[in-house]
Amino acid sequence: MKVVLTGASGLLGPALASSFRADGHEVLRLVRRPPSAPDEARWDPEAGVVDADALDGADLVVHLAGATPGDRLWTQAHARAIMDSRVRGTTTIARAVARAGVPTLLSSSGTGYYGNPGDLVLDESAPSGVGFMAEVARRWEECTTPASEAGVRVVPLRTGVVVSGKGGAYGRRLLPIFRLGIGGTIGAGRQWFSWVALPDYVRAVRFLVDRPDIHGPVNVTSPNPVTNAQMTEAMGRVLRRPTLMRAPAFGVRLVFGDFGKDLLAGQRVVPRRLLDAGFSFDHPDFEPALRHVLATRHAPSTS
Repeated sequence: MKVVLTGASGLLGPALASSFRADGHEVLRLVRRPPSAPDEARWDPEAGVVDADALDGADLVVHLAGATPGDRLWTQAHARAIMDSRVRGTTTIARAVARAGVPTLLSSSGTGYYGNPGDLVLDESAPSGVGFMAEVARRWEECTTPASEAGVRVVPLRTGVVVSGKGGAYGRRLLPIFRLGIGGTIGAGRQWFSWVALPDYVRAVRFLVDRPDIHGPVNVTSPNPVTNAQMTEAMGRVLRRPTLMRAPAFGVRLVFGDFGKDLLAGQRVVPRRLLDAGFSFDHPDFEPALRHVLATRHAPSTS
């Protein structure tokens, strides 16, 4: 099987590439710079261009690229970059997939799609909510339309926060803060934290690849979301650090703007379609999952 990946330099891309290659599949990474390796081809989402032969013979495209909301100080320019990176990148990939006749497109989305409805349990049947991240996710998914209209099986991956000790928003932002002993709850700590362990994310994607009967959005989250306060307590126990600090709500809104409202509200998301299809999570509970990813953070993710 030939697999084409965007966003292959982040946290998720290398883990997926390693898993596919371990099973003997060919992986081609789309990069924005001039290709420097045989397994690379160029694409330019700003110009809407993908190398002409990159998708030839591809069985699957996994689209992961997009600016990360919490990786820098919130500004209007950063907000535009988040939206534009998803709209332009996904539109470019969807059109290229449609032209090349690739059978399946798995495209990243986020649990922010559901807005911030408090304690309501959210499966894939829940409607889109309100707020900046809900609008981002909604437009993100709408941009796959050229592919679905061409008969491609499209699966938007509404992914929670990926828990890993190797990087990503969790490993790069949260873990260092808590290791310094200055971690704590955000606001009141009652907001829900929908997450998935990196190994289960990889397994879920591989599961969906092998299920051609599944199309449309799928929540890629643990079946057991936790509140921010529960997550904070678990972090303290696992890292053996105090968690007495608290980020006041007004400060979060000041620093993160519209994204701060999402941080203070959260979503209580469950992976109903994965569970109904028979997928079993290896790491369904937060604290054991955190201990596992920290213990294995130097090992390659191949399963």
